Amino acid sequence: MAGYRKLGRTSDQRKAMLRSLTTAIIVNGKIVTTEARAKEVRKEVEHLIALAVKERDNFETVTVKAKVARKDKDGKRVKEVVDGKKVTIFDEVDKTIKKDMPSRLHARRQILQVLYPASSVGKRKKDKKEIDLVAKLFDEIAPKYADRNGGYTRIVKIGQRKGDGAMEVLIELV
Repeated sequence: MAGYRKLGRTSDQRKAMLRSLTTAIIVNGKIVTTEARAKEVRKEVEHLIALAVKERDNFETVTVKAKVARKDKDGKRVKEVVDGKKVTIFDEVDKTIKKDMPSRLHARRQILQVLYPASSVGKRKKDKKEIDLVAKLFDEIAPKYADRNGGYTRIVKIGQRKGDGAMEVLIELV
């Protein structure tokens, strides 16, 4: 007996489908799918959130010097002519960054193996922005579930699908 549902697909199709459903849950918070798919996706999502909860505070804050382009009042870079060429002027600024400890970095890379790159679309195609799902997991979702020991998702039955009669469910983050 298999340790997972095959969902009537080849292994590469199944893995791709589960990755896309997992990404959709992290981006949107909930999705509507069939019961069998939801039960398989639940395993993936719970594992990712558990990783993020475990490693959420495992970083150190470091101050570094960074070169930043000087900008004028309109937000454009200030340039000056040096040896006949226009050169951007840079200022040194102190920035504080989060430096991941090795175990958090490993968890981050494990999460990146599962999730697809995601983007949010605004009213126009030009308004498209990339979403950093790993940062969302560590900064938004993990603190919300810090005091829970599992059970990060909920499956609610909706009813049967009109076309083939498959049981449809809503899987959402609690």
